[in-house]
Amino acid sequence: MISEGGFTCKRSCMVFVCTKTLTLTFPSTGTWVTFGGQISDEVAEQLMTIAYESGVNLFDTAEGSLQRMQLEYVDVVFANRPDSNTPMEEIVRAMTHVINQGMSMYWGTSRWSAMEIMEAYSVARQFNLIPPVCEQAEYHFFQRDKVETQLPELYHKIGVGVVSWSPLACGIITGKYENGVPETSRASMKPYQWLREKIMSEDGRKQQAKLKELAHIAEKLGCTLPQLAIAWCLRNEGVSSVLLGSSNPSQLTENLGAIQVIPKMTAGIATEVDHILGNRPHSKKDYHH
Repeated sequence: MISEGGFTCKRSCMVFVCTKTLTLTFPSTGTWVTFGGQISDEVAEQLMTIAYESGVNLFDTAEGSLQRMQLEYVDVVFANRPDSNTPMEEIVRAMTHVINQGMSMYWGTSRWSAMEIMEAYSVARQFNLIPPVCEQAEYHFFQRDKVETQLPELYHKIGVGVVSWSPLACGIITGKYENGVPETSRASMKPYQWLREKIMSEDGRKQQAKLKELAHIAEKLGCTLPQLAIAWCLRNEGVSSVLLGSSNPSQLTENLGAIQVIPKMTAGIATEVDHILGNRPHSKKDYHH
């Protein structure tokens, strides 16, 4: 499936259900950051081919359009970031119109708060409109609060699933920044000065120290650190799919290997990871396992 453009490939034998009717493969392919500028068209085509042949059925193409992708409809259209200047009823009516016109099957939110998503759901119920089915949210070792404490209740009460992004924290979790910022890395680019500063900060150095410890767990499981990080995201029952960003075929192939690690993510392993990270958020209900 393509978000904001789509075809549905049902060749994958392992899927997570985002709602009762929408089925996604749990690894997905993100194209927003690297495609169109950071990598060549040839590499982009290789990445899409590898993902598709591996059974991936969700491709996130934020700048796509029906005409450019030569599609009659998309499977999911995301409302990226809430608009405080627009009444919620107007947003929900617009998304409902898109679906009723046959341009999309479903709609979701991106970077919305749990309260905003619930408001959209309530408006949809009140005016007999179509509610969102999923939320795109940042989720990785060092960003946990929203997905683990704010969104689980929505998942259990109204069926809103999570399509998480940045499972490797913009590459921080890959280990490439262990000894500084390589010249060819994303953090070396001018638009990502904020990432460079984050990596070089005291918190960034502490994160690298924790990643060294987590690498031992990955070694014990017979996988790489990125694969452990992605599998860790997917062990959360509320996470329907994880968007994988890759800049070359070998990265994508490695990331897709996280599927084989998921069965190894036992409660004991999760506890070890939590102990190293020391940042597990607390909520009234425990939806972790």
